[in-house]
Amino acid sequence: MRFLRHCCSALLCLLSLPVPSFAFVPTDSSKQILRALRIDGDVEINGTLSDPRWNQATPVEIRYEVQPGENAPAPVRTVVRVMYNSDYVYFGFRCEDPDPSSIRAHITDRDKTSDDDRVGIILDTYGDFQRSYEFIVNPYGIQADYLRTGNNEDGSFDTVWKSAAVIDGTGWTTVIGLPFKSLRFPSQREQRWTVLLFRILPRASSYQLSWNPIDRNNPCLICQGGVIEGIADVQSVSSVDVLPYVVAQQSGSLADASNPQSAFENGPIKGRVGGSIRYSPSPDLDVEAVINPDFSQVESDATQISINSTFAINYPEKRPFFLVGSDMYNNQTGAFYSRMINNPIGAARLLGKSGSFSFAYLGAGDRNTPFIVPGEESSNFISTNLESFSNIARARYDFGGETFIGGMLTTRNTATAHNYVGGIDWNYKFLDNYYFSGEYFYSDTKEVNDLELNSDFRKLGDSGRDAAFNGEHFAGTSTILSFQRGARDWSFSLRYMDRTPTFDAQSGFVPSNDTRTLFMEHDYSFYPNNSIIDQWTLSANAGLHFNHEDIRKEKWFVPVLSAQFKGQINVTVQWLLVNDELFHGVQFDNINRTQMSLNARPSSSLTLIFNGAFGRFIRRSDTPDMGIGHTVDLTVRLRPTSQLQVELLYSRARLSSVATGVLFYDGYVAHVLGMYQFTPELYLRVIGQYDQFAKSFDVYPLVSYKLNPFTIFYAGSTYAMSDFGQPFGVRQTARQYFLKLQYLLRS
Repeated sequence: MRFLRHCCSALLCLLSLPVPSFAFVPTDSSKQILRALRIDGDVEINGTLSDPRWNQATPVEIRYEVQPGENAPAPVRTVVRVMYNSDYVYFGFRCEDPDPSSIRAHITDRDKTSDDDRVGIILDTYGDFQRSYEFIVNPYGIQADYLRTGNNEDGSFDTVWKSAAVIDGTGWTTVIGLPFKSLRFPSQREQRWTVLLFRILPRASSYQLSWNPIDRNNPCLICQGGVIEGIADVQSVSSVDVLPYVVAQQSGSLADASNPQSAFENGPIKGRVGGSIRYSPSPDLDVEAVINPDFSQVESDATQISINSTFAINYPEKRPFFLVGSDMYNNQTGAFYSRMINNPIGAARLLGKSGSFSFAYLGAGDRNTPFIVPGEESSNFISTNLESFSNIARARYDFGGETFIGGMLTTRNTATAHNYVGGIDWNYKFLDNYYFSGEYFYSDTKEVNDLELNSDFRKLGDSGRDAAFNGEHFAGTSTILSFQRGARDWSFSLRYMDRTPTFDAQSGFVPSNDTRTLFMEHDYSFYPNNSIIDQWTLSANAGLHFNHEDIRKEKWFVPVLSAQFKGQINVTVQWLLVNDELFHGVQFDNINRTQMSLNARPSSSLTLIFNGAFGRFIRRSDTPDMGIGHTVDLTVRLRPTSQLQVELLYSRARLSSVATGVLFYDGYVAHVLGMYQFTPELYLRVIGQYDQFAKSFDVYPLVSYKLNPFTIFYAGSTYAMSDFGQPFGVRQTARQYFLKLQYLLRS
């Protein structure tokens, strides 16, 4: 009851805030208009504009270079036309190029077009500037799609659409077909969609060309789009998607993983069948249920070096069911992290929108419930065989102009314990480029009573509670307030976070609590756009971190210099000039170091990414010490042909004592990927990885055929090996073969 009172009181307080009339953005008659042509029959998606009906559609030109130039005349000509019928809206792009040999393009898996020439559409079907679809195509017709919230792109979004492209002697052409079944839009006769049309031209610079001029003093990109008019009588679209799958696998492993002399035991061949059904009775309502879902992954998570980390590591979600509608649950608090639903027997989801009101619900029963127990300086990650049921509910009201208010509730229940989290969040835009946003969450937790699962009795601040699973009952809060300015030259951010020692979001990713943190950052940008440099930015950030006993845990001041050079070379250097921290009762001052990053795409066949930190680090152990060393991450991506890709990833960490020179650790993880794309649908990929810290080898060969994001066939295996040293050497410890077939049936 106390939990519900907190949630309701907070929601009433927020709803009582005045909302000025200018939060609603009316129709802007000055926006550029693109009129869609109604046609009968389908358009052949062959990459050309040979269909004579394209000549009847009104052409518009992408006239502006918005990066690195500032609404300068576009260096090449791009013409766009739009047609539609009762099932599809079609976009035709003609991209002229005075030097077609310089076009950068690769035949690759979908969503892997960031190194290429490409064109795209950003489509806000509701015109409220809150969320938008982004569809991108390269000169070989390879697709990429994103769900855009503000200026953030969610690459996990996938939907079904068509595209094809053709390169010729004067440039290239592409045709995009978007099914109305794959879009959500208002249930009304005539549609009026906000749209941005763009072309990316990667040459000496990554030239970004736009149909609309873009004002850099306006941080809202989609607000500056034009309008598609003329689409009518398409609102009654409904669909049913059935997605069955079948998986077969056979596994084997050492009887005792720590004993190289133990026998290697092969398990039986196992099969698994399941599927989902998804029903969309209208364009703005979506219901899906899954039975015995296959939430397996085609590959394991890439190893992250965690030898000097005391907190749980966040891995990206790769399971398709959880990626749909994931943007609705995103927040700074981390109240929902879908990988905390580990092995569900079934799940259901509801997504909907009615005017300015959006809502979402997700429910799942988990057979192997994991826990993250947060703390001030460390967290515990605990795997269990406990069964649980989780509910995640989200609602949001959009006022327009990027202003909204929302609420979220998560519950997770086991047989003897629970965790309930509820809260509100909001964003308020004013004076064109200022934002005031915030989040408030309240948690109520009844712990599992099982010390065999977790017997860590570390104290949770001054609350009188501890981290062990001994059946305690406690509550906590998390508050985040943010004030920001986004503009062409000067931008800043001021952020305050307050999280009590007993705040716990078991359905989310909240590894730390007991903190009061104040953070401030200022950025000032310059745009010389000369023969050497396109842009450079001077910035600085500073912060103070206290716990709830008013003990200062950390303070820092970091100046940063970043520059975008010609040759698509981006360099950032930052210095931790002030960095003091109290860890495990030991005060460490002058933890100074330099951090550098480099991202370069000098040619179509080479990409280099480097991140490194050099200087002083705390050795985060039970007996902490000041160390000197480095962390390095290097990626080299080679594309010698349009179909072959080789990627090398190398991560290294080294630390030794400043006082004694004793080496704490020194090791690396090497990751090699080789991939050959036979066609846009079919590829062969082999991944090899060596972890020097664990002295382990892993190999993952895979053949993939992907007709669309959901109709897929996989055949592959995984091999795990360990170096046991003399006299045993390298020994295989585990192996798995698997086949998976999944097919989308859409009506």
